[in-house]
Amino acid sequence: MKRTIKKVAVLGSGVMGSRIACHFAGVGLQVLLLDIAPKELNAAEQAKGVSIDHPAVKNRIVNEALAAAVKSNPSPVYIKDVINRITTGNFTDNMKDIAGCDWIIEVVVERLDIKQAVFTDVEKYRKLGTLITSNTSGIPIHMMAEGRSEDFKKHFCGTHFFNPPRYLRLLEIIPTPYTDPAVVDFLMNYGDLYLGKTTVLAKDTPAFIANRIGVFSIMSIFKLMDKLQLSIDEIDALTGPIIGRPKSATFRTADVVGIDTLVKVAKGIADNCKSDEALETLTVPAWLQKITENNWLGDKTGQGFFKKMQTRNEKGEKDIHVLNLQTFEYGLRSKPKFASVDAAKPIEDLPTRIKMLSAAQDKAGEFYRQFHYSLFSYISHRIPEISDEVFRIDDAMMAGFGWEIGAFETWDLLGVNKTVAAMKAAGVQPAGWVEEMLASGSTSFYKVENGKRLFYDVKSKSYKPIAGAEAFLVLNNFKEKTVWKNSSCTVYDIGDEVLGIEWKTKMNSIGSEVLEGVNKAIGLAEENFRGLVIANEGPNFSAGANVGMIFMFAVEEEFDELDMAIRMFQNTMMRVRHSSVPVVIAPHGLTLGGGCEMNLHADKVCAAAETYIGLVELGVGLIPGGGGTKEFALRAADEMHEDEPETNTLKNRFFNIATAKVATSGFEGFEMGVFRKGIDEIVMNQSRRIAEAKKSVIELSEQGYITPIHRKDIKVLGRSALGALYAGINGMWRANYATDHDAKVARKLAYVMCGGDLSEPTLVSEQYLLDLEREAFLSLCGERKTLERIQSVLKSGKPIRN
Repeated sequence: MKRTIKKVAVLGSGVMGSRIACHFAGVGLQVLLLDIAPKELNAAEQAKGVSIDHPAVKNRIVNEALAAAVKSNPSPVYIKDVINRITTGNFTDNMKDIAGCDWIIEVVVERLDIKQAVFTDVEKYRKLGTLITSNTSGIPIHMMAEGRSEDFKKHFCGTHFFNPPRYLRLLEIIPTPYTDPAVVDFLMNYGDLYLGKTTVLAKDTPAFIANRIGVFSIMSIFKLMDKLQLSIDEIDALTGPIIGRPKSATFRTADVVGIDTLVKVAKGIADNCKSDEALETLTVPAWLQKITENNWLGDKTGQGFFKKMQTRNEKGEKDIHVLNLQTFEYGLRSKPKFASVDAAKPIEDLPTRIKMLSAAQDKAGEFYRQFHYSLFSYISHRIPEISDEVFRIDDAMMAGFGWEIGAFETWDLLGVNKTVAAMKAAGVQPAGWVEEMLASGSTSFYKVENGKRLFYDVKSKSYKPIAGAEAFLVLNNFKEKTVWKNSSCTVYDIGDEVLGIEWKTKMNSIGSEVLEGVNKAIGLAEENFRGLVIANEGPNFSAGANVGMIFMFAVEEEFDELDMAIRMFQNTMMRVRHSSVPVVIAPHGLTLGGGCEMNLHADKVCAAAETYIGLVELGVGLIPGGGGTKEFALRAADEMHEDEPETNTLKNRFFNIATAKVATSGFEGFEMGVFRKGIDEIVMNQSRRIAEAKKSVIELSEQGYITPIHRKDIKVLGRSALGALYAGINGMWRANYATDHDAKVARKLAYVMCGGDLSEPTLVSEQYLLDLEREAFLSLCGERKTLERIQSVLKSGKPIRN
């Protein structure tokens, strides 16, 4: 049957339920969010003398939960208006309304008896064929289906979202023996395509895939910490971004998740997986048990492994103290020093960094080796227990725990043969199938052939394509089809007469070599290809132009070289705009400054939903100098209407730049006018954006692509708008929203966007605005306060407010 989802019911409005509701609303669905009605009045309600049956009282729990979710940081919604798609209610009055829903998701408290009671009510009103799923993380899915009708069982399974559901991309799909395979296929596809999730098929085993591996990983780190006598600060320094893990690393993650939750899952695995060969590792250490007994559970109780103090540091921020596990007292945090880690930090390429760290001869290197041996052994023994395929375990850990590289991928990286020998020498045994694989001549879990990634299938003892991978395009898989490269960029032939370019620099910043690469890629595409895709595979698209280069030229007063560099940046952006073949960009993550400017000039943008884009140059005392100021002035001119003051659209565009506003999602990028309605698009699943960009290149080419003309008809308002913008700047300065230097930079911006000190509205060219933009940028590079801001960014990553 053809199944469509228009309305979803979420039963339970706790932390997970309310945020799941927000995510479904965010992707465009109508949502019914229900919870229990209160059993008694609160103090405020008693004071008002309202009845327990009053609708506002009955919906108090669900409404307060939703309000708290919407106010939380980071936001669970892409744009605030989507909250209007959520209708709230209570189980007593509104359970009947689930009859109009296409998918019912249960997210109530983790008790089987309560869930079964909810499902009894659901069966009274649910229409036949409606999907019904549970977000449980700790109760076997098949147990919840017991005693239910045949239709219920057929359409029931587990759909385990990770918190926060907007940001953590994992969705585990856990069928029962009764679940219709068509339901599983639908949910796998729907979660991927419409919810933007990495959907992973999991077996109905304790903790499923990600929590099973993730909790083991954390518990094994705890054991190693004791064994190698490492501190909390040292462990977090070793297990964070340096090896491609989140900034929260190990102990901060535990505080955020809840130490009691971690202990509960570990005990649950140990109690229910008696054949697990690593039961000893999953045993809760005495110090962890004591922390739990003290009710030091992390953020939820105000202290855990870390504690936010009332005292403040020199920056005015509250001090964070760390727990000493020997004395159980909190003290000042330390900055761990490991020679190997210090040597690895400058290396941008993660695989190279991991190999270097794992081979190090200091205590850090010993930690990494022992940690990896333990992890590799554990994941190998979990097949086929929790999954039949290695890629599902890697997908689950990357999407659910934020690992940049999967565990089996890491094993490949370090060399399976070499590592197995080292593991066995250390007394750590991999699963038998790994040694069988090696004996057969297969030496890796993954390999790439003709741009397609294959995985080693344990059942068939052969390599197979990853299911559904044809919908995804990974530039790195086309290494053997490299067309051109320099030390920063690589241009690939990605098939169907389309080129792709990516670059790997610090924060994917854009410097001279990246500009050279983009120009070269466009030139090659114009000669022999349909068009070009610009994308990056790292955590972010680009944090902007290389400010280190700008600072160096400015400090040394090499203004001719700086002028040439700015011209090159502007000319490259205009080359993106005016190439003879379509150029499509697929941004994600941070897309700031120069990265944003590149997107502004593309024929089309296929942006991930989680794209944080904006022109942020004002923060470092500059204006956008790569065509961004010109482009916002151009778009403001195109948006002007006779029925409203001409300055309105210009003001909106101006203040977006003047306040260094960054869109908190791709959807907000449309509201800001960075993305164009009817041209650019949002791709919910970040992993699909490059494939979608390639499709767009082909479509534009087949439609008979015509190179955009150089505009000479841009209406600028001159003095008539300049006065209004100056007045707005002065108001912000007087209200202390802007410093003296902020105001100076903003006036330069206003001057450019108004086309200069013109006596009347005038039609000008793109080049006219680019010249004004470049002149203003250059003049600001000579300002001491601008240089102080850039220097602060280079040193600390944050600009000072001077």
